[in-house]
Amino acid sequence: METTVELLKEHSLKVTPQRLKIIAMLEKHGHLTIDELYRLMLQEFPNVSLATIYKNINQMAETRLIQEVKIPGGKSVYEIVKEPHLHMVCDRCHKVEDIIIGTDKIIKEAETASGYQIQESFITLRGICPDCQKG
Repeated sequence: METTVELLKEHSLKVTPQRLKIIAMLEKHGHLTIDELYRLMLQEFPNVSLATIYKNINQMAETRLIQEVKIPGGKSVYEIVKEPHLHMVCDRCHKVEDIIIGTDKIIKEAETASGYQIQESFITLRGICPDCQKG
């Protein structure tokens, strides 16, 4: 497993305390909005600006270290890039979870049906999570 420093260097990004913390928070929480990330960053870096968070997120997204996950009807969240997967979003508590299942078949069928050569996919499914179903 790569260290956070190696991950930044591999993506040609300067190693800064703010970037190290952003990655650590995404590793810990999985998915965070910009607002959530900003609130968490303020705890350790009280002088950090929202503009700094946006700048770092955009640079890490440009180098494909992290990616934006668009949430229908909600704010986008960010995650560290990993193997292809689906996102499950709870309509009640708004939790976002990764579901690691093969997406190759879905992508191949979409390419065949559309004639597109798909280069990237983001599949998000919405419903009610098991915890909210209990309550």
